[in-house]
Amino acid sequence: MKRLNGMDAMLLYSETPNLHTHTMKVAIINAAEYVPDPADDGNAEFSFDVFRRTIARRLYMLDPLRYRLIDIPFRLHHPMWLENCPVDLDYHVRRVRVPAPGGRRELDRVIGEIAGTPLDRSRPLWEFYFAEDMADDRYALIGKVHHTLADGVASANLLARLMDLAGTPRTEQDEYATCELPTTTELVREAARDHMHQISEIPSLVRDAARGIARVRRRSREKHDDAGMAKMFDTPPTFLNHVVSPVRTFATASVALTEVKETAKHLGVTFNDIVLAMAAGGLRELLLRYDGRADRPILASVPVSTNRSADRVTGNEISGLAVSLPVHVDDPLERVRLTSQAARSAKEFNELLGPGLQGRMMEFLPTAVAPGAFRWQSQRAAHNRIMNVAVSNVPGPRERGHIGGAPVTEIYSVGVLSPASAFNMTVWSYVDQVDISVLSDDRTFDDVHEATDAMVHELAEIRRAAGLPGLTEVTTAMKPAPAAG
Repeated sequence: MKRLNGMDAMLLYSETPNLHTHTMKVAIINAAEYVPDPADDGNAEFSFDVFRRTIARRLYMLDPLRYRLIDIPFRLHHPMWLENCPVDLDYHVRRVRVPAPGGRRELDRVIGEIAGTPLDRSRPLWEFYFAEDMADDRYALIGKVHHTLADGVASANLLARLMDLAGTPRTEQDEYATCELPTTTELVREAARDHMHQISEIPSLVRDAARGIARVRRRSREKHDDAGMAKMFDTPPTFLNHVVSPVRTFATASVALTEVKETAKHLGVTFNDIVLAMAAGGLRELLLRYDGRADRPILASVPVSTNRSADRVTGNEISGLAVSLPVHVDDPLERVRLTSQAARSAKEFNELLGPGLQGRMMEFLPTAVAPGAFRWQSQRAAHNRIMNVAVSNVPGPRERGHIGGAPVTEIYSVGVLSPASAFNMTVWSYVDQVDISVLSDDRTFDDVHEATDAMVHELAEIRRAAGLPGLTEVTTAMKPAPAAG
C-alpha cells in the first residue's frame, strides 16, 4: 500500500457531481498500416481483440492501472492505494461506436460524452474505450484516468509503456502479482505512523513557507514591469466563468510542431510562451464574440511538474503558475511579448516561493471537511478569483509509437475543469505535430470547436504579424472540424 500525497488527495476530495477529476487521453490509430504480430494467429486486421490483448499483456508494467482506492476508517488520514489489484478487463476495456461520417467532430462528441460520467471508486480508477466506425480506416483509443493516479508527466510516461516506441524492445507477459486487502487495524496503524511523520514536518514547512512568502513580497516591491498584468485574486468575470455543469464538451485540432518551434525561435521566446500566446489571442477572440469586450487581462492556471523523471508513472508532483494573459491587447506580437514576460515572472515567483511548497501544504488538507467544502464551492461558485482558465503544455513522445502493431498518429489529452472555470486547454506535442484539446461544459460555447478554431487562427495571426508563412495542414492528423456556422 502507499499513501496518496497531498496533491493526489486534493484532486480526489475536489471531485463533485459537476466537477469530475478524471483526465482524458486519446490515441488515434491508423489501422491501414497495421502490422500483425507473427506470434498471434488470426488477426489480419486491427481490432478490439488486438487492443484488449495488448492491454492485458502490458498490464503488469502499467502499475497505476492496478491500484484501487482504500479509504481510511473514520477519515483519519488521506486514502491509500492498494497496489497490484486484479483487474476485470471486461469492465475496464469497452467498445464504442463513432456516428457517421466518423470524423473529428463525431469523435470529439463521443469523447465529451465519455468525459461527462464519473469513475467508479470501488474499482481501479480508469476506463479505456475502443472507438470504431471512424473514417479513413482509423480507430481511437480513449482513456479515462483519474487525475489522482497521474499528472501530465506521469501520464506521458505511462502512455509510452503502453506503446511500442522506435528502438524500444517489446516486453509483454500475461501474469502479475495480486494484492491482499489490509485489515482495519493495519489501516489505522499506518495512518497513525504517517501522522507522526507529518507532525515532525510542520516546523520545516512553516519555516520554508515564511521564507518563501518573504522572498515573494520582497521581489514584488522591487518589480516595476508588471503594468497591464492581471492581479492575483482579482480576476475579471467572463462568459467562461460560471457554475460548471456536469455535461462535458470536447474539441481537438492539430498544427505542425515545426511551425510552432519556428515561430518561437523567430520571436526569441519559448515554445511554452507561444502556446500561452495562442491561448491569449484565441481567448481574446472568444471574449469579444461572447462578452462583447476584452478589456482586462485574465489569469491562467498553468501546472508545472516538480518531478520530470522518465520512470515516474503515477502521482501528482506539480505546482501551479498564475500567468497573466493579455487578452486586452490587440496587437499579436505585443501579446506574445507580454505573455512571455508574464510567464517569466510567474516562474520566478514560483521559484522564490518554493516549487514543492504547494504540494507539501496539501498534505495537511483536513480529510473530514475537505470533500464537503469542495462540494459546496462547486455548486455555488460563479466566479473564481484565483483563475479564469487552465492551460497546460505537455511534451509527448518524440518517436512514432505503435499500439498492438498499428501506428499512433495523434495524441490528445486534457485535464479537469475547476470551480467556476469552464475552460481547460491542453497541448501535447507528438512527433512532428502539436495536438490541441479543449474541455468545456454545455453552458459555455454554442460549439466548442469555436475554441480550437480560435487557437489555430491565433497561431496564424502571430506568424502573419511576424512575417512568417501561413500554416500548413497536418496531413497525418484527422481532417479539421471547424465550428458549425
